[in-house]
Amino acid sequence: MKKHPIIWTNVLLFSSTFLVAAIAVPYYALTVGFTAAEIIAAILCMGYCGISITAGYHRLWSHKTYDAHPFLQWVFAIGGAFALQNSVIHWSSDHRDHHRHVDKDDKDPYSANRGFWFSHIGWMLRDYQGDSYYDYNNVRDLQKNPILAFQHKHYLLLALLTNIGIPLLLGFLIGSIWGMLLSVGVLRLVLSHHFTFFINSLAHIWGRQPYTDQNSARDNGILAFLTYGEGYHNYHHIFEYDYRNGIRWWQFDPTKWLIKTCSWLKLTRNLRIVPEDRIAQAVAKMQLKRAQDKARLLPNSEQLLQLLEQEYQLLVAKLQEYYQVKKELLQQKHAALLNQYNASEFAQRYQELKQHLQQQQNHWQRLTAAFH
Repeated sequence: MKKHPIIWTNVLLFSSTFLVAAIAVPYYALTVGFTAAEIIAAILCMGYCGISITAGYHRLWSHKTYDAHPFLQWVFAIGGAFALQNSVIHWSSDHRDHHRHVDKDDKDPYSANRGFWFSHIGWMLRDYQGDSYYDYNNVRDLQKNPILAFQHKHYLLLALLTNIGIPLLLGFLIGSIWGMLLSVGVLRLVLSHHFTFFINSLAHIWGRQPYTDQNSARDNGILAFLTYGEGYHNYHHIFEYDYRNGIRWWQFDPTKWLIKTCSWLKLTRNLRIVPEDRIAQAVAKMQLKRAQDKARLLPNSEQLLQLLEQEYQLLVAKLQEYYQVKKELLQQKHAALLNQYNASEFAQRYQELKQHLQQQQNHWQRLTAAFH
């Protein structure tokens, strides 16, 4: 197999920062000790870097799940340089290729099929892309953005100013240059790097697949906690144009909360979400597939498969009917087209359908659970 040239700049960067974080940081902590200000500064700066990647590089620019005010775009563009994640234009080109060719070893830049090491960091240590450093045609829309064009052109300068300048400035302000360089400069960078890399590696290996098994992406609540909501990766890979990754109220997705909050402040708009019926049908389809796989192993498999298909079609029909009525009700309420009598009648029909759907879903859950 052809050996691609080593990118020594990346090898030296990743290895040196990791060694400093693994050796010098603990030594300093034991011999000198980090102050509360240094620890808080490292956490806040790591959060700023992480959110700039998730809300900016990923959901705003790579997938265009919402629109953002120029002020917010500048905040994310500078934060991305601080996170040392390459320019938005390059990052988004790789990520769009990843979604378009997920798990295809020859086209997915960080295919999980090539193993944990490759998808986590190995793909950045050798020149696998060659002359096609990134696909210009893949990011024509982003190249027209003057903020991103500026960041791309001056990325190295922005990266140096943020990664060296911010720790030095903070260290000067509190009188602890070395403490800030180690905590905000190095430890923050290494943790930010590897937490982000986990989405390319662990999020394609460890977790559940409630929405699709057509690719290796998984949902993982622990990874969501470490990556500001990005750990719900199975959902993201089937519904990539949703500004949310964690769609349930209890799922940890601070990136979603930030984007929604900013919409109330007029800093974000046109937040895109996937219709509820499509999500529900995706879940039901996966439940059907798993139940069918188990049913095929049983003696009376043909009858069981037929029963499962019939119940699935009935569930889908009720889902479609319920969500269609819900959509019509909301539209007519919004347009104030219903008088008091019609509104009451419509609402009653909606509640009846909701109850019937719930009964059918409970029945479906019991049926598919029997094959687990």
